Amino acid sequence: MTALITGATEGIGRAFARALAAEGRTVTAVARTERHLAALMTELGPGGPDGEHDYLVADLATPEGVRTVADALTAAPYELLINNAGLAAPGPFADTPLDQALPALRLNCEAVVTLAHAFLATAGPGAALVNVASTLAFAPRPGQAVYSATKAFVASFSEALWYEQRPRGIYVMALCPGPTATRPGLHADTPAALVQPPEAVVATALAALRRRRRPTIVPGRANTLFAAATRILPRPTTLTLLATPR
Repeated sequence: MTALITGATEGIGRAFARALAAEGRTVTAVARTERHLAALMTELGPGGPDGEHDYLVADLATPEGVRTVADALTAAPYELLINNAGLAAPGPFADTPLDQALPALRLNCEAVVTLAHAFLATAGPGAALVNVASTLAFAPRPGQAVYSATKAFVASFSEALWYEQRPRGIYVMALCPGPTATRPGLHADTPAALVQPPEAVVATALAALRRRRRPTIVPGRANTLFAAATRILPRPTTLTLLATPR
């Protein structure tokens, strides 16, 4: 299997790259910084039966970066696309400069749609698309208004694609992790039960990818309960509980 992973040099993307390479898959990694990508290539080793691992330097918050990756998806069809790259602009929305909020919108939504379209144009039966959303897709967090909204978009978009692509034999997943420990101290204000290492998120995703049953995957028991609770709790209560500490 050939896989292209965006946001591949850290966090969930890096864990996907390592896990797929360990399974003998051939990985094309996408990120903004070439030295980080080169280091990842060294870590992944020589590649799988479908060829050597490779990388693309691209900033997916820019039209040029998106075009670079979309062209790659069209030129050499992949069997798996993991739309993982994402960006947050934390803080009260009205106090956040638009030049910080809009790149998050472009990366988290526009790039996901463009790359998904390029991938599905050439994908065949057995191919799979994983779009990384968040548990904040189910309940927006004050202080992360744009990020929460973009992840709700990704989850809804992916679920619709899951249904549309089933007749073609293509599986689409909305992966909705909770807080993920991509670096020390990142979620210091979050209950420990909700925080998972990236490797655990990826293990759940790959197990679901093998089964190909459900459109939405929430890794971790505590996060699954959280997602279920958001359907029951009154919306004002959920917003209050999620409000960023000041």
